[in-house]
Amino acid sequence: MTLEQRIEQEKIGRQDLRGDPITGDRYYSREFAAKEWEHVFTRTWQIGGMSAQLAKPGSVITQAIGQESILMISDEDGTIRAFYNVCPHRGNRLVAEEEKCGVRRMVCAYHSWTFSADGMVRHVRDAEDYPQGNPVGKLKLKEIRCETLGGMVWFNMDPNAPSLRDSLGTVAEQFEAYQTANWTRVNWLTGLVDCNWKIIHDNFNEAYHILSLHRELGTFIDDAYQNTTFELYKTGHNQMKMQGHQPSANSRVNVVQAPLDAIMREWDLDPEAFNGRVSETRVAIQQQKRKLGPARGHLHYAGVSDAQLTDYHHLTLFPNITLTMSCDFFQVLRPMPHPTDPEKCLFDHWVMMPPVAGRDEVDTPTGKRKFEPAPHETFMHGEASIGFVADQDLSVAVAQQKGLHSRGYTDAYLSGQEDRVRRLHDMINEYIEGRR
Repeated sequence: MTLEQRIEQEKIGRQDLRGDPITGDRYYSREFAAKEWEHVFTRTWQIGGMSAQLAKPGSVITQAIGQESILMISDEDGTIRAFYNVCPHRGNRLVAEEEKCGVRRMVCAYHSWTFSADGMVRHVRDAEDYPQGNPVGKLKLKEIRCETLGGMVWFNMDPNAPSLRDSLGTVAEQFEAYQTANWTRVNWLTGLVDCNWKIIHDNFNEAYHILSLHRELGTFIDDAYQNTTFELYKTGHNQMKMQGHQPSANSRVNVVQAPLDAIMREWDLDPEAFNGRVSETRVAIQQQKRKLGPARGHLHYAGVSDAQLTDYHHLTLFPNITLTMSCDFFQVLRPMPHPTDPEKCLFDHWVMMPPVAGRDEVDTPTGKRKFEPAPHETFMHGEASIGFVADQDLSVAVAQQKGLHSRGYTDAYLSGQEDRVRRLHDMINEYIEGRR
């Protein structure tokens, strides 16, 4: 069976949506947030970091999620393992840093208990003074599920969860078609935002807001919902496919505008030659990328479809990850639940780009960057840009968080193109109710 046939089998329709109310308390209730943590976030796959960070033996990275910290470490044979980042002796946080290299042993700063890369205790002081027996070679860090996909390391706290591939279903293969295993994270940003994580993720589950918040995108992305493909999958994940490298069908302008004009010149096309026939720019760029791309170092173009050469495929993964895919970059957009306050969240924005011969600088949503692994930048929302489009998305997030407390709001009144929002909340309920 082909991938396309399996995708068709995996799809569900609007008739499969539960249609549960989306009430305001879901966004501020501490009780509901506790249920989400216990039934959703501890049972689903999350991205822990980039595989490149763990390429060398003895490399360690950590990822905070809720009040947990997960450490991932590579051993001498390249095996990557994930553990809860806590010493089993007295509960001290074992690794304080986000990333470390050349770690031969992990040593707890409190009492110097020492652990090898397999999580086993290898040394303690006064080993003979333990009535229950010497812990060396006996105790180990609590290990959790860990897998790699698409150049990223993923973890899952549920020992009984399906494998990452089984959990993602056909989304895994659709993601892998872009051949991202050796791409570089050139933006690594985290903002603390005064809104619940679902407000941001709801936003990435629909494009209805684009004409209100992102009008400039219509010069090179067709944001008309009639020309956009929405796919809901049995796995709980979904996808939105938007045609790119051509103006929106909502546009009344029939000339090539910025930034599409610069994109066309980059691929040796004359923008003015397409004035009056702007609907043809997409196919023309696909042809030029196919013709010129490999010689220019875009070797991965050979493995993608014509649509993937120009379009934007938004793979929105349950519960809280959006992979905005294009053949020239992809983004991870991930709101994480705040560890203590359901009316706040931590919003991650990563940008990955492929290696191209001679590339030493790239354009990113926060300006030009060196083509190299980015440092982690963290800040309060409003103190710095998290990307110009993401900034626009967040411009309404805080007001929406306040509005959801109002007695005037009782349930969402959704359009058809917002079915993915409905599906997200249905899935959360199914996990909380034990249906998943």
